[in-house]
Amino acid sequence: MSAPRPEFLKFTGHKSFTQRLVLATLTGRPIHISKIRSNSPTNPGLAPHEVSFLRLLESVTNGSSMQISYTGTTITYQPGLITGAVPGFGAADDILEHHLPATCSRGVTYFLLPLCLLAPFAKSHMNVRFSGPGVITSATESGDLSVDSFRTAILPLYNLFGIPAARIELRVLQRSCAGPHGSGGAGVVELRFASQVRLPKTLHLNRSPGRIKRIRGVAYATGVSASNNARMIHSAREVLNPFVSDIHVAAQYDQAPLVPDSGDKSGSKKRMGIGFGLSLVAESSAAGVLFSADVVAPPKGGVVPEDIGKRCAYQLLETINLGGCVSGAATGTVLTLMAMGSEDVGRLRLGRDVVGTEEAIGLARDLKKFGASSWGLRDVEDDDTGDIIISVKGTGVGNVGRKVA
Repeated sequence: MSAPRPEFLKFTGHKSFTQRLVLATLTGRPIHISKIRSNSPTNPGLAPHEVSFLRLLESVTNGSSMQISYTGTTITYQPGLITGAVPGFGAADDILEHHLPATCSRGVTYFLLPLCLLAPFAKSHMNVRFSGPGVITSATESGDLSVDSFRTAILPLYNLFGIPAARIELRVLQRSCAGPHGSGGAGVVELRFASQVRLPKTLHLNRSPGRIKRIRGVAYATGVSASNNARMIHSAREVLNPFVSDIHVAAQYDQAPLVPDSGDKSGSKKRMGIGFGLSLVAESSAAGVLFSADVVAPPKGGVVPEDIGKRCAYQLLETINLGGCVSGAATGTVLTLMAMGSEDVGRLRLGRDVVGTEEAIGLARDLKKFGASSWGLRDVEDDDTGDIIISVKGTGVGNVGRKVA
C-alpha cells in the first residue's frame, strides 16, 4: 500500500517567493502558491527573475517537480533532494552554469541568498556560475544587496553556525550595474560553497552588540570615470571620520561588459551595466556583529558621486542605530538557519524596529506554517536600548544527504 500523498501548504501572492520555496525544499513539504500578481493588468503571473529562480532550484535539486498555470499566476512545487553541483546532472567541470535573461531586474544576490541557505544541506558542493545579460552585481533600487556587502556582511555569519566561511568563495569575474530601465547587467559571478554540514549549531547571540571598531567598504565604478570612486569615498569619510578612525574603503574600477546589440542586425556589440555605487560594512567589537549599507546610482542617472557617498554613510549610521546583533539584511538568513538547526533553543538579539518589519513577521508566520516552533520574545533587561531577544527552537531538519544509516 502506497503512502498517502502529503498535503500541499497553500500560500497567496508573490511576496517572500524565494523564502517559501527554500523552506519547502529544506523541510520537504510541497506548496501551492496562487494569486501571483493576478490583479496586474500588464504583467500578471511570475516575473522573469522568479522563473529564473525556479530553473536554478530545479538544477540544484533532484526529483523536484513544478507545475505552473497557463497564466503564470499559480504554481505547485514538490521538493526533491538538494544535490548541489553533481557532475552529470547539469554540472560541467564541477560547476553549474546558470544563465540570467536580459529582462531580469533583480540583483544577483536575489539568487545568492536563498542558494546559500540550501548549500549547507546539499549532498555535494554547491558551485554555481551566474552569467548572461541579466546578471547585476551592484545593489538595485528594488532593495537587493551588492555582491560586496553579501560577501563581507552575510557570508561571515555562517561561521556562527559551525559552517566554515573559509570554505565559501564568491568570485566576481565581471562587475555590472543595472542597465536601462533597471534590468540587465551582463556581469559574471561564481559561488563555490564547500561547507556542507550535518546540522547547524545552536546560536546564542544575545549579548551586547558592542561598539563599532572599524568600517570597511568597496566603491565600484563600471564603465564610468574612475574618479567617481575617490569622490564617493571622500564624501563618505566626511560623515564617518568623527565616529571611527579605522576606515578603509577599496576602489574597484571595471570596464563595462560588451553584449551583442539585439537591435542591430550587423552583429555589433554595446556596453551594458554602466554605473557606480558604494558598499560599507561596520564591524563591532563583539564577535559576529556586522552592519552593512548599500547605495547605487539609479539607472536613469542624475545623481553625483558625492551624494551616493553621503547617503551610504548615513544609511550605515541608521542601520547601526536600529540596534541588535544582526542587521535587517541578514535577519532572514540567521533566523532560518536557527530554525533549521539542532533541536535546542537558540537566542538572538535584534533591534525593535528590525523585529517589527514586514519581512521578519512574514518569516515567523511562514516558519510556523512549515512546522517550526513559534518564537519567544522578551525585552533586553541589561540596558535601555529597547532591543528584543528572540528565542528560536530548532527543528533538527539537518542534511538528509549526510544522515548516517
